[in-house]
Amino acid sequence: MEAIKFQNTVHHGRILIAFIFLFVDLSLCSPSQTQGELPYMTSDVKEVAGKSFDYIVVGGGTAGCPLAATLSEKFSVLLIERGGSPYGNPWVMEKRYYGFSLIQTDEFSSVAQDFKSADGVRNCRGRVLGGSSAINGGFYSRASEDFIDKVGWDKELVKDAYTWVESKIVSIPELTPWQTVVEFGLLEAGILPYNGYSLEHIEGTKIGGSIFDVWGIRHTSADLLKAANPRNIVVVLNATVKNIIFEGNGNASETTVKGIRFMKSDATTDQTYEAYLNQPKNCTSNGDVILSAGALGSPQILLSSGIGRREHFKKFSIPHVLNLKGVGKKMKDNPSIAVLVDTNPQNRLPDPPQVSGIAKDLKFIIEGGIIPTGFNATRMPIAAKIAFPVSEGELKLSSTDPRQNPSVKFNYLADENDLDDCANMVHLLERVAKSESIAFYLGVKPQNNLMTSTDGQRKFCKANVRTYYHYHGGCTVGSVVDNDYKVYGVKGLRVVDGSTFLESPGTNPMATLLMLGRYQGVKILREMEHV
Repeated sequence: MEAIKFQNTVHHGRILIAFIFLFVDLSLCSPSQTQGELPYMTSDVKEVAGKSFDYIVVGGGTAGCPLAATLSEKFSVLLIERGGSPYGNPWVMEKRYYGFSLIQTDEFSSVAQDFKSADGVRNCRGRVLGGSSAINGGFYSRASEDFIDKVGWDKELVKDAYTWVESKIVSIPELTPWQTVVEFGLLEAGILPYNGYSLEHIEGTKIGGSIFDVWGIRHTSADLLKAANPRNIVVVLNATVKNIIFEGNGNASETTVKGIRFMKSDATTDQTYEAYLNQPKNCTSNGDVILSAGALGSPQILLSSGIGRREHFKKFSIPHVLNLKGVGKKMKDNPSIAVLVDTNPQNRLPDPPQVSGIAKDLKFIIEGGIIPTGFNATRMPIAAKIAFPVSEGELKLSSTDPRQNPSVKFNYLADENDLDDCANMVHLLERVAKSESIAFYLGVKPQNNLMTSTDGQRKFCKANVRTYYHYHGGCTVGSVVDNDYKVYGVKGLRVVDGSTFLESPGTNPMATLLMLGRYQGVKILREMEHV
């Protein structure tokens, strides 16, 4: 009976895939590209030094670009990004070079910056306009309805913000042969129902959206800057924010932001420059410095500015400004396990995930791809992550140089519940990786030698845990920022990025971070209308 159900599911799946391919051929799958040109960009920090703006957005990443573009509709905006431009870089822009940016990194200028957590797990972060949307697999999938309910967002505004993003940079993917095989492997392992193409985060196997178009060109969050008012925005590249500047008003009961202090990212000099917020025309309103520097960058900037636990600053001689104990806390990274289904490295075309298996009440996410391990070598992993880990860690400063990575420990699988979940996830992962569909594609005999010992699975998890690159926390809502993403105890300072999340939404957070930038931008515009 189960075999019949599976065959029927696959049969209907093939029909739906054929329909989607027709959709592709009719060229209806590409986003209607944003009209207009990119705003003015410069790497000359002196062009903005000493100038004032209504809003300063720190970090031109997944959330920062749509946020800055939206705010520029009515206000002057400085968007400051520590990396360079993605445009003209084939390793960023072309799907055939997917993953190459992660294997060619350096200390100060590569588009991906390596870091290793105190757990010993290698990881990376975006260092380019577009942030991690410029280096990831491009899989686009919304947050679940439950997530949106829990965070208390306005559902209509969330829908509008998602749609705004999707109309500009999201496409329906045309499945590659390998992605079709992975899809069948997920179904064969019992990850049902088959949901076809869907942007919703729902149980089963589905095809997600992609920020790669049908020509294989990546559309990062930087493309959303084409929707900005070019008269109201300046983008500064290759500039790293050192710390926030506060007003010296002598009022100990109120900490007010004045601007930012920044430096060139290339480490040729330690000279700092400053940019400021415009002074309000009345006593009731002014703009904000908004940190969108990511789950490592935003808590790092707060700590470097003297906002955090008092005892943390003695080592670095940083003046203490505000005792906000949640800064750097509740750091989480979704534990992941990957299984290589090929026996030896090959020289295949890199292939980012286009399908996803969502199982066990949204707890497990499984995807497959082809990733480069060198310039002439690739491997074929099937990888899974735990969506709701309990274990959490902490971020601390390792240096006063903002160009250096902070120190972070995630405490992967430290909680027994996570270890139990990982053992169950490995069982499902093996069923996908050793499915007949994948064996047939690879031309090998199907294997049924699955791990049956829970103890063995737990040991396997401890020995092989890795990142899924969806780390979050450090400036969480309720601990560091309020529901309007304003930092507690500070006037003129917000955080809008993945550091505010208590869990990573959807199959991956990219879609929701893109949405969040637009969502918060619109909320601020509406808020200022009533001031």
